[in-house]
Amino acid sequence: MYPAKFTYHAPWSVEEALGLMAEHEDSKLIAGGHSLLPTMKMRLATPAHLIDMKNLRSLLSYVHDKGDHIAIGALTTYQQILDSSLIQQNAAIIAQTVAEVGDIQVRNMGTLGGSIAHADPAGDPPAAILASDATMVIQGSGGERTVAAGDFFQGFFETAVGAGDILKEIRVPKQSGGSSYQKFKHPASGYAVAGVAVCLTKDGSNIGSVRVGVTGVSDGAYRASAVEDALSGQAFSEALAASAAAHAVEGIDALEDPFADAAYRGQLAKTLAKRAIIAAWNNA
Repeated sequence: MYPAKFTYHAPWSVEEALGLMAEHEDSKLIAGGHSLLPTMKMRLATPAHLIDMKNLRSLLSYVHDKGDHIAIGALTTYQQILDSSLIQQNAAIIAQTVAEVGDIQVRNMGTLGGSIAHADPAGDPPAAILASDATMVIQGSGGERTVAAGDFFQGFFETAVGAGDILKEIRVPKQSGGSSYQKFKHPASGYAVAGVAVCLTKDGSNIGSVRVGVTGVSDGAYRASAVEDALSGQAFSEALAASAAAHAVEGIDALEDPFADAAYRGQLAKTLAKRAIIAAWNNA
């Protein structure tokens, strides 16, 4: 199916893009297009104006060392992330997670910012954004603001990026310790039926700090705080990993679809959480 008719724009600056969004209320931004274009072809999205970010790649596609964090431009592709030694060495959870996104064609076109702004409940990157405790830089008509990962994802395809806003940058604190992303892929789409990202540090034989991000299970990615509480400060063992992982869906209403009911998704989350905890410990 073909999309409905729309007017095409390709601004050359963030300010121009913001101006176009303010001028045309019925508009959509497009980056890599892997999420928006299919919905437009199915007429689930019918924007009257399409604002292509392609001319902004020279401005918003980068990986920079900022001392205590790695700054990633919102239009940085998955493949650029995988090719970045800065990310591999300082924010490994981001690379581990985007390596599980799609195939090589998707990774060469899809962008980190586009994925997290879209906030697909089955998308991979939101789990890593939460586990890494990243901060998002958003620009709107009133200027720039920063939003912590815990406040960024707000439900089903909903984020702190409001109407008339542009996500510009993702700031990932430099990682110490180990990390892992474990995923069960839908056999047709490759999206996460469930995915768990873990970042942790060691304190001798004990677990120090720990953050656990979960995707694919609920209507949006979330921090599994009950798992974190069960792990923090405890002597590591595989038995501890299993008992903590049992809390992976505590307080969560798991999604259901023809492929996986709520109980199945919940069990997947627990199994993947255990694997991710053990792998992160071994990587630390």
